[in-house]
Amino acid sequence: MARLFKDEATEEKGERARMVTHVGAVSIADLVKTTLGPKGMDKILQSTGRGRTVTVTNDGATILKSLHIDNPAAKVLVDISKVQDDEVGDGTTSVVVLAGELLREAEKLIMTKIHPMTIIAGYRMAAECARNALSKKAKDNKQDPEKFKSDLMNIAMTTLSSKILSQDKEHFATLAVDAVMRLKGSTNLESIQIIKKAGGSLKDSFLDEGFILDKKIGIGQPKRIENANILVANTAMDTDKVKIYGARVRVDSMAKVAQIEGAEKEKMKEKVQKIIAHGINCFVNRQLIYNFPEELFADAGILAIEHADFDGIERLALVTGGEIASTFDNPESVKLGHCKLIEEIMIGEDKLIHFSGVEMGQACTIVLRGASHHVLDEAERSLHDALCVLSQTVNDTRVLLGGGWPEMVMAKDVDELARKTPGKKSHAIEAFSRALQAIPTIIADNAGLDSAELISQLRAEHHKENSNAGVDVITGSVGDMEKLGISESFKVKQAVLLSATEAAEMILRVDEIITCAPRKREERMGH
Repeated sequence: MARLFKDEATEEKGERARMVTHVGAVSIADLVKTTLGPKGMDKILQSTGRGRTVTVTNDGATILKSLHIDNPAAKVLVDISKVQDDEVGDGTTSVVVLAGELLREAEKLIMTKIHPMTIIAGYRMAAECARNALSKKAKDNKQDPEKFKSDLMNIAMTTLSSKILSQDKEHFATLAVDAVMRLKGSTNLESIQIIKKAGGSLKDSFLDEGFILDKKIGIGQPKRIENANILVANTAMDTDKVKIYGARVRVDSMAKVAQIEGAEKEKMKEKVQKIIAHGINCFVNRQLIYNFPEELFADAGILAIEHADFDGIERLALVTGGEIASTFDNPESVKLGHCKLIEEIMIGEDKLIHFSGVEMGQACTIVLRGASHHVLDEAERSLHDALCVLSQTVNDTRVLLGGGWPEMVMAKDVDELARKTPGKKSHAIEAFSRALQAIPTIIADNAGLDSAELISQLRAEHHKENSNAGVDVITGSVGDMEKLGISESFKVKQAVLLSATEAAEMILRVDEIITCAPRKREERMGH
């Protein structure tokens, strides 16, 4: 063949290309599938970079994000898990596993000489059918707040049961539900702050209404303030000394230096006075505050907090209803934040500043305690998953049962569709239903159960009308998901179904992979 590409560029055609994409995608799915379900295991990710950071995690998206992958198809799967994480927060593993299973089934069909486009058409029909099956079966308890709250609790517990928090899942589910109920339907998780403090055990974690800033209160300043008016600022409060670096001042005597310093001090004093003129009793600054202005603030009885981290500041402004100010010339235009009480609290060894009774009732802080950083990081990720799912559920209140139940419901309907559909598409539709059943199979496998036996029992159960059967990994048998209180959010399941189908479709369409050689750099250097 005449050379079409430059050196080092390679192309894979037809069968070879399909092999590469499928193998890549399926192996990624196999990588994360052991983390699926309540008995899923965790992975340790160790980076070989500086610091050799170690992450212990069960979250599909986190695992895939940290992998550096060469295979193009695998990258598509990594992407969908990322999107799933951003969209709904949970189901990151299921998405990848489902897409992997769809491809595995498609591979078998292609072996029997069915064209990929036919398979895609079948998958499309099947996905549509599965989605309708789900929305028909979804329950909606929006009208009954009590029931809805218990739904939320169940969803939180189901989400957490596959994570590190599964031991104290009731405790954490309560925390998550309380925090989300506070949001009153907004999916903005900014106003829930999570603070991690090593020490204690996971059980010592608690939810605190109000806002906690991870800072100590300065020296000689009021330790508690009631009815605080807070000015949140991002401004330099360090101009009372001459900056040594970069400033060249020529003077002919020492006295002149003193004059300059005096002038600087005056400037600082004016600035502080301007700030005090806002009628505040708490000043939070993102940059540092030198000891001179700090003294001035302390004399005025104002609590000055310096070096608050940026997230903290933005969130504090949001929560107290203030805005971040950087100039203080016209006090009218600056919005101050308010809260009922500011005081110092101790968590473990550390002192923190606690703002309670804030303007936005929806703000709260969850303080996580745990044995080590790794435990805390993973706990934060798990809690974040739960919070995302809950806030999505508050908006779209439809709820499904969990434990492989939705997959079986979908599989049953998809199977029926396959029987009705003439032509080769029906094979693809059948394959789709097999792929859906792989999820309960894997949940059972991870628990070390006899999956084939269990799944056939499940299928038999589901052929009765309105069955609630799912995999009960605790007893290792088919159980009633409603009694066990295992529920999932409709939104999450729907997102899993649709993204997985689309990703599989995309990879199926591939028939050629062209890898381009990187451009050489030497030529440019030579000129």
